[in-house]
Amino acid sequence: MKDIQVSLFDIVMALSDVIDMVSPEIEGHHRRVAYMAVGIARKMKLPEESIRNLFLAALLHDCGALSLKERLLTLQFEMGETNGINSHAEMGYRLLRSFKPMDKAAQIIRYHHTYWNSPANSASDGLKPPVESFILHLADRVDVLTCRNRDYSMRADKIKEMIKRESGRKFMPDAVDAFLRLAGNRAFWMETANAQKESFRRDDFEDIILDLDGVFGVARLIEKIIDFRSRFTATHSSGVAAVAEELARAAGFRENECAMIKIAGYLHDLGKLAIPVEIIEKPDRLTEEEFNIMKKHTYYSYHILKKIKGLKDINHFASFHHERLNGKGYPFGLKADELSPGARVMCVADIFTAITEDRPYRKGMDTKQALRALQSMVENDEIDPDLVDCLKSNYDRINGVRAESQLAAVKKYEEFLNPVGAGSV
Repeated sequence: MKDIQVSLFDIVMALSDVIDMVSPEIEGHHRRVAYMAVGIARKMKLPEESIRNLFLAALLHDCGALSLKERLLTLQFEMGETNGINSHAEMGYRLLRSFKPMDKAAQIIRYHHTYWNSPANSASDGLKPPVESFILHLADRVDVLTCRNRDYSMRADKIKEMIKRESGRKFMPDAVDAFLRLAGNRAFWMETANAQKESFRRDDFEDIILDLDGVFGVARLIEKIIDFRSRFTATHSSGVAAVAEELARAAGFRENECAMIKIAGYLHDLGKLAIPVEIIEKPDRLTEEEFNIMKKHTYYSYHILKKIKGLKDINHFASFHHERLNGKGYPFGLKADELSPGARVMCVADIFTAITEDRPYRKGMDTKQALRALQSMVENDEIDPDLVDCLKSNYDRINGVRAESQLAAVKKYEEFLNPVGAGSV
């Protein structure tokens, strides 16, 4: 496999889309806010680099809202800003800031609910928010005014009045003036309403092209966004990625292939961002309806990753981890001859990690139990027997890598929830 070249914009837009799939009430919110924010920034004649960072921030500004309930609260014009829900802005900042190409976007997100008339235009930590944060705040609140009624043009005058009334208090006056100039054009409202349907172009910006190392970095970022939504899943993707890489190496895969399989491990549960965390965290047996919702995550993963040019192989590795050799898996019911070696590795890695890792509501299986479970699946023609034999032969090493990786992930999760110092994660 050759090195890959992937657009950061494509990855961020795909991630934005799957985050907004968690509820029909939220669908397209990030893209619409991005369209409005960029329009306002251009009217204000901000530098192109600032507009690009604002664009990236707008596409992911609610990524720190970890539950469906929290996301829905952010859609209330007043309640979303006064009920303590603003913690999602800080959470989003903590999630994104470790990935260098997103560090400025993370700062914008951190302050995107700060009022213009707060003391010295400062946030609670005393720092002055960037201008882009005030623009993002305005665009976000404009969208929530119409989140349950997408006919923007019918409410345009009322929206303009409400925003103008808050100029100098909630909103930056220069940003409000720029918005009002945009809002006088009917096409602006039509384009905003359809922003999720690719009606706005992002190729006006200089894109950031990622090589394999860059994709690895953004995959680690996405892994945190996926897993840190819940204490039930806080270490799962890191464990799968570590097991998949080590199993692939033991099975004789080339190093470049092992790297791509590890990236797929970080991304394999991407579609779970579209599943309400209330279902993911349910400790009891899922109802049939809840289980069917949960099973959709692999379908979502496949179609989201399919949008990103350059990730075809990684997509297949990641999204087919619930397929089975006998054709009885999901979502596509693929059979043995349709599953690549990388996809087969991911199947075994996901199962092995799931049954051996500790969860808040149960202990993981010991060696004998885990090997017995895997052998049973081999006998049912569900997973690759050669890979299971390879795992058996290298069990201690592979299980040790899993445990070490997940222990490190636990520490990162605890630091994420309880950072030490103002600038620490």
